[in-house]
Amino acid sequence: MSSDYTNPAFKKLLKKLQEESWQLELIISGFAIFGLFSAFTPLKLLYTEAKTDGNNIIAFVYVILLISCVILAFNLLLHVVLRGLWIGALGLRYVSGEIDYDSLKYSEKFTNYLRKKVGSFDRYIARLENYCSIIFAISFLLIFYVFATVLTIGAFPLVATYLIDNDSIDPYGKIIGIPLILFLIVGMLLVFIDFATQGWLKKKKWISKFYFPFYWLFSFITLSFLYRPLVYNFLDNKFGKRISFLLLPIYIILIVLSSFQNKTSNFFNRSLNSSEIIGNTSNYEDMLTDDEDFINDVSIPSKVISTNYLKVFMLFNDEIEDNVFSYNPDLKPEEDIRGFSSDIIIINEMSWEKRDSIRRAYMKTLNEVYTIRIDSLELKSEFILTESSKKQKGFETYISLEGIEKGKHLMNLTRKRIRKKDTQTLYVARIPFWYYPD
Repeated sequence: MSSDYTNPAFKKLLKKLQEESWQLELIISGFAIFGLFSAFTPLKLLYTEAKTDGNNIIAFVYVILLISCVILAFNLLLHVVLRGLWIGALGLRYVSGEIDYDSLKYSEKFTNYLRKKVGSFDRYIARLENYCSIIFAISFLLIFYVFATVLTIGAFPLVATYLIDNDSIDPYGKIIGIPLILFLIVGMLLVFIDFATQGWLKKKKWISKFYFPFYWLFSFITLSFLYRPLVYNFLDNKFGKRISFLLLPIYIILIVLSSFQNKTSNFFNRSLNSSEIIGNTSNYEDMLTDDEDFINDVSIPSKVISTNYLKVFMLFNDEIEDNVFSYNPDLKPEEDIRGFSSDIIIINEMSWEKRDSIRRAYMKTLNEVYTIRIDSLELKSEFILTESSKKQKGFETYISLEGIEKGKHLMNLTRKRIRKKDTQTLYVARIPFWYYPD
C-alpha cells in the first residue's frame, strides 16, 4: 500500500498520520534536544583540541557540527515551547470553549477591535498548529542548507588542490581547473540569487535555459536532490515562506549578540599571547585545570619555577614539519602522506633501519632549527617527541637553570629559517616566569 502513493487508502493513512504527528514531533524533539545538549560540550572540546593542535580541516568540521547543533537545538526548543502552548490551548478550549466577547461586556469599540484582531480561538489553535509543524520541518531543512553551503565552498579548495596545484597532471590540471573554478563561481552566485528570490531564475524562459546546467550540477554538489521535495513544499506555501524568512534574521541577531563581551580595558584582552608583560594561562601547564583547557603552541610547568631545571613543551603541528623540511630539504619525502589516509600498509618499501635513521636526522634538524634562550642567554636543549599531560603530541626538552639569578625571566623559543641563502632567527614564543629555587 505504501508504495502506491495514489491509492486512496494510502492518502487516508497519511491524513491520519498528519493528525497524530504532534506526538511523534514531541518525542523526537525531546530526544533530539537531550542528545544535542549532551553532544555540544564534547564537540566543543574536540574543536578546541583540533584547533590548538593545528588540525584546521578537522576543526572546521567540528565548527560545522557545532553550528548545526545550535540551529537544531534552537528550533526544536522553540517547537517544544509552541507545541506546549498549543496543548495548553486545546485543554483550555475543552474547558472554556470559544471566546465569548459578549460575556466580557466591553465597550463596542473594544469588542469590535478584539473580534477583528484576536478573532476566533479555534483560529488561534490552528495557527499554533501550523507554526509548530512548519518549525519542526524547517529545523532539519536548515541543517541541509548548512551542509550545502559547506560543500559548495569546499568545492573550490578541492579543485585548486587536485587540479590547479597538482604538478603530476600539469598543464592539463590548470586547463581544466581554472574554467571549472570560474564555472563554480558563476554557478554559486546564480544559485544564491535563485534561492534568495524564491526561484526567480526558473520563472524566466530564456534565463532558465542558461541557468539549468548550473542548477543540475549544483543539485549534486549541495546534495539538494535529497531534500528538494521539502524545499518546494515550503515555496508553494505562503505561511511556510514567512516562517523561513523570519528565522533567518533571528539567526543573524543571535550571531551578533553572541559576539558581544564585556571589555575591561582599552589595551588588554583575554586572547593576548604571552610576552614580557603578558602571561597567557594556556602557556602554563599547572593552570590548565579544566578539561577544555589545552596547551597553546608552547608551555612551561608554571609561572614560578622552584627546580633547577625548566621543562619546555612545543606542540606538534604541520608548520613545525614544514619548517624542518625548509631547513633541510633532503628530509622531505617524495610523497607527503600528511592528512587523511589509511593506516593499512600493503607493502612497506622502507626498511626499519632507514626509517629510524631518517627519524634521527629529523630530530637533529629540529634541534638545530629551534633553540631556547632565557632572557638573552642561549641554552643547550634537546627536544624529543612525546605527549603532554593533556595527551597532546609535541616535543619536550629540559634545560638547566644553573647560574640563573632569582627573579623574573623570559623564556624565548626561536627558530631559524633560510631565506635567499641567509639564516634568519624568528621568535616562536615568549613566556615570562619567576625563578625561586627551593
